Amino acid sequence: MEYRELAVPGAWEITPRQFGDPRGVFLEWFKSERFEAALEHPLRLSQANLSVSAAGVLRGIHFAEVPPGQAKYVTCVRGAVLDVVVDIRVGSPTFGAWDSVLLDDVDRRAIYLGEGLGHAFMSLEDGSTVTYLCSTPFAPGREHGVHPLDPAIGIDWPTTGRDGGPLTPLLSAKDAAAPLLGDALERGLLPTLDSVERYLGSLRA
Repeated sequence: MEYRELAVPGAWEITPRQFGDPRGVFLEWFKSERFEAALEHPLRLSQANLSVSAAGVLRGIHFAEVPPGQAKYVTCVRGAVLDVVVDIRVGSPTFGAWDSVLLDDVDRRAIYLGEGLGHAFMSLEDGSTVTYLCSTPFAPGREHGVHPLDPAIGIDWPTTGRDGGPLTPLLSAKDAAAPLLGDALERGLLPTLDSVERYLGSLRA
């Protein structure tokens, strides 16, 4: 299992080692010892989610208020998605930057997104199935979003699916109504880098 920190600090790509034989494939997609060695704090598991998405479905950009925020450890067990992390931490040197990892049922990578980061993904195939390990339970009053098509962020979303066919972004009504990054900043919805660092410090204590 290899960990690689992404261009957005606090987000990591995890590549597992797969063991195949005529019966199929086996791998470890999460291991607490390896996680703690890379991030220097444990993943506090409070909730596990699963979503199934048609091709073109675009979920996000989602985040939770900090503290405590919500860290996510995400993989795609069927199909393929382009998973994106966005730095929405006010005061961060990389504020507004994004990076991505292709999650699919071939390389079987995972992505970890720490507290205070924005998360989104686009499904590249019908039936793409994503599982999430979450550090805190869903709390509707503390959950927020930023519009995933905000030109100021400029995420390069795929325009063709896994089968080569065209993709049209399909958003929920809630995500389509989400504010732009600048508007969320003006409204005080975004976490600050200081609040995130203080919370992470408490995890390492």
